[in-house]
Amino acid sequence: MKNNINRRQALRATALLGTLPLIGLPDLQAAPQKGKTPSLSAAEIAAIEAAMGKKGTYKEAEATHTTPLPRNDLKITVQGEPVPISFGFGGWAAIKKTVDGKTAMLMSDTVLLQEEVNPLISAAHANGLEVSAVHNHFFYEEPRIFYMHLHGMGSPADLAMRFAAAIRQSKLSPANQPKAAAAAGPTAKEKFDIPALDAAVKHTGTVNGPTYKYTVGRDDLTIMAMGTEMTLSIGLNSWASFAGDRDNAHIAGDIAMLQPEVNPVIAALRRNGLEVVAVHNHMLGDDPHMIFLHYYGQGEATELAKGFRAALDELGKHGKTMNHTKH
Repeated sequence: MKNNINRRQALRATALLGTLPLIGLPDLQAAPQKGKTPSLSAAEIAAIEAAMGKKGTYKEAEATHTTPLPRNDLKITVQGEPVPISFGFGGWAAIKKTVDGKTAMLMSDTVLLQEEVNPLISAAHANGLEVSAVHNHFFYEEPRIFYMHLHGMGSPADLAMRFAAAIRQSKLSPANQPKAAAAAGPTAKEKFDIPALDAAVKHTGTVNGPTYKYTVGRDDLTIMAMGTEMTLSIGLNSWASFAGDRDNAHIAGDIAMLQPEVNPVIAALRRNGLEVVAVHNHMLGDDPHMIFLHYYGQGEATELAKGFRAALDELGKHGKTMNHTKH
């Protein structure tokens, strides 16, 4: 009896090769066990940070090291109002090992002016990295901002060196960034009713100066890409960021969805007066394939939080595959 291998199985099988790109068909292997990624060693973390020229954070539970890449050189307005860089204009690069421990993956989200996009594409390719997406995350922002997702496979130190080389001539490089301005004025603790927001979202957020942010993973799913388990710290998350104050707030964020969840989430956001800004992929080779939706709203903070919660409520209840006979 012949084995019929579909594209999804092929991608999963290819992923298990580790360092190879998404080409070819090795023998299929059993799916890895969730949450069994080998840790990065202290020496590997030190090598990543030396190459990046910046300290990052290591999340042991996900075996993931993340380097923040905020664009402190930019001054951005949304709807004509100044917003902090922490509202949604901080990029990152994350590194974790494949589940077999033989190699590692880098995933990155970079914040770019439109004239910076294609020079970074060329630099990324010259350093053996791949582009997985280029798109907007916002409406109404000035100057216009684009986001480029990059990925690569290799040893942790090698990935960090290649990524650092790719961004060396750009404003993304920590060496080319001004220090973040010292926080002035009230923080999000004073600007928002934090207990009311947490009650609406049913999660606890994080204060980052004048902004307040929720980051929610997809613990209900096991998503693999190129032999690596995709988790919250390497980009598989939904988030909501608040700027402004409790009475006149901005909300922006992202929802990580399976394909059958896309339109239920869109409907939930629109019912709650939030604008859909973009629907797109962030990753290549992920199985099952994830779609990401960016949204924006302005108004009373707790009401905006309820819209985010309504979108979260649609996750995990529409199945994992498309059904074209039901709506």
